[in-house]
Amino acid sequence: MRVLVIGSGAREHALLLGLSRDPGVTALACAPGNAGTASVAENYGVEATSPAAVTALAAEWKADLVVVGPEAPLVAGVADAVRASGVPCFGPSKEAARIEGSKAFAKEVMAAAGVPTAHSEIVDNPARLDAALARFGPTWVVKDDGLAAGKGVVVTRDLDAARAHAMRLLDGGHPVLLESFLDGPEVSLFCLTDGRTVRALLPAQDFKRVGDNDSGPNTGGMGAYAPLPWAAPDLVETIVTTVAQPVVDELAKRGTPFQGVLYAGLAVTSEGPSVIEFNCRFGDPETQAVLALLRTPLAGLLLAVAEGRLDEQAELDWAEGAAVTVVVAAEGYPSLPRTGDVITGADAEGVLHAGTRRRDDGAVVSAGGRVLSVVGTGDDLDAARAEAYRRVAGVHLTGSHHRTDIALKAAQAAR
Repeated sequence: MRVLVIGSGAREHALLLGLSRDPGVTALACAPGNAGTASVAENYGVEATSPAAVTALAAEWKADLVVVGPEAPLVAGVADAVRASGVPCFGPSKEAARIEGSKAFAKEVMAAAGVPTAHSEIVDNPARLDAALARFGPTWVVKDDGLAAGKGVVVTRDLDAARAHAMRLLDGGHPVLLESFLDGPEVSLFCLTDGRTVRALLPAQDFKRVGDNDSGPNTGGMGAYAPLPWAAPDLVETIVTTVAQPVVDELAKRGTPFQGVLYAGLAVTSEGPSVIEFNCRFGDPETQAVLALLRTPLAGLLLAVAEGRLDEQAELDWAEGAAVTVVVAAEGYPSLPRTGDVITGADAEGVLHAGTRRRDDGAVVSAGGRVLSVVGTGDDLDAARAEAYRRVAGVHLTGSHHRTDIALKAAQAAR
């Protein structure tokens, strides 16, 4: 099987590594890719959000399966175009991808499906903002209604900060979503679905704040771990039954079946799991941890989703133990990251590339905010953490920073 992966981040690097372990895969390509993906796949400099360009590449390269990694190409309709050309594609249609592309649409779907989620209100006029803010708090959750790469959210107890963020969005022409704050540990659950059947992967937890002890601004994600030793044994089943399957059924009923991975970000409240957000693709950095533990051949699994045969697949097979991902970010991230600095140690085992490129002289240099995802596995979280941070110590990037407490509390509680 010839598999083309669309995207350029560590998520795509992780997908390619998982696909490379599938004995049914004969060739891999990535567009546009990065310095790391080039070691496992042919990189092609194609615009990922162009349906025509991706479809042309899939035909020229003779792909048997296209896997779309990021949300922007899905919202742009890349999966629709690929499927229309006759090539199986893992990733939802443009209409189904609105579950991430519009938080207002996601709320509407959840209401229709009876899915538990935070109370919310859309504000599209500055004149209505203060009255709306008064209906929320004392912790305010202010979100960009559209795609914001994980950085369009402010969670704060400071009303002035909440108002300032909302006004920045409104002044930029973006509607604002206000939500009630959901208290409780957060869970990320990837649910594969072909539009009917739902199969959940291992639950994971990510770390959004830039600094240790959840300090500083939100980011696209600074690390993750899987599985969750503190989770109730029936947590995944509960989420599938009360959240994922009802949403999949609702989208199918609307004539826009969701085929790909439905990523549910949830808070485990005292009343049970409640949805914070949905994404229409694999999450980053959780994917790097989750796929490190998957033993089921990945290409065959994703093809079954794309072809509507997920119900024919055996139960997923997982390695024992745990996996931890630590993100190494560039100086200045998440505001204005510094780029162009040489990275050493980036070719080591467990080091996945995100914001990197290879210079003409062969050196690997930084090319984005989240530069690398470093993954460690082990018999338990303590062992996985030790391996991940040992590998982080082998990487050097001037001015870089990373969190030192990824999975620490969970590992301590599990001892």
